[in-house]
Amino acid sequence: MTTVGLINPGTMGASVGAAAGQGGATVIWASTGRSLATRERAHESGLEDCHTLKNLVATSEVILSVCPPHSASDVAGQVAELGFSGIYLDANAIAPDVTRQIGLTITKRGARFVDGGIIGGPARNVEYGTQLYLSGEDASVIADIFEGSNLHASVISDQIGAASALKMTFAAYTKGTTALLSAILAVAEKEGVRANLEKQWGDEFTRQTHQRVIANTAKAWRFEGEMREIAATFSGAGLPGNFHEAAAQVFADLAKFKNQDETPGIEEVVAALLKST
Repeated sequence: MTTVGLINPGTMGASVGAAAGQGGATVIWASTGRSLATRERAHESGLEDCHTLKNLVATSEVILSVCPPHSASDVAGQVAELGFSGIYLDANAIAPDVTRQIGLTITKRGARFVDGGIIGGPARNVEYGTQLYLSGEDASVIADIFEGSNLHASVISDQIGAASALKMTFAAYTKGTTALLSAILAVAEKEGVRANLEKQWGDEFTRQTHQRVIANTAKAWRFEGEMREIAATFSGAGLPGNFHEAAAQVFADLAKFKNQDETPGIEEVVAALLKST
């Protein structure tokens, strides 16, 4: 039985940890400094508390990092400093160049590294179709951990950076266009032509647009960092990253909706964007 250390059991991370448990692994996490909500989420996902990151590193054969993009490099650095020698999976929404740098941080201390990209919502049910794409020489080891679980894990390359690139290019469209549609609605509202625009769009496209925009408000605070990583991915490929820098600003303006009990209506979302201008 493999002992897997999970770093950051947020909504997505906890579901990944639960999936590893379904595959037969013992999954541990470190509760020191974490909130009550995180502790409850970890307990509900069947994770075992080892209390400290030092204990997690010392006990784990595999470490899964599922954290906000801005934390990915620091987390890897802390794990490396503690002398981890197993397999480290970075499954964060980060640019391929950042992934490769994290890989160097991990491997120079004697550990092995796998690149991961998660596409889809939390893996609470196999029908959700949540995908974990993996790349690197040890990617198949990680894929085996999730065999028979709610998370569909597949190896796409032996090259570090490939899984991250797939995640970035996929989200560049799905989340990037959501930010664009949000901004379009705000501009149309400001100019007094939103009703005309929505009539031109038609009822079905308008309904779908409203649903996309409001459904992502609770996660907007996290998408800001992801958009900046996508911008860096585009720039690294020699293409303009400006569009996704602007998308990051749109999501930053919607960060106020984090942790709200109820999903806001479209009028509230548009008003929040206009107040930020």
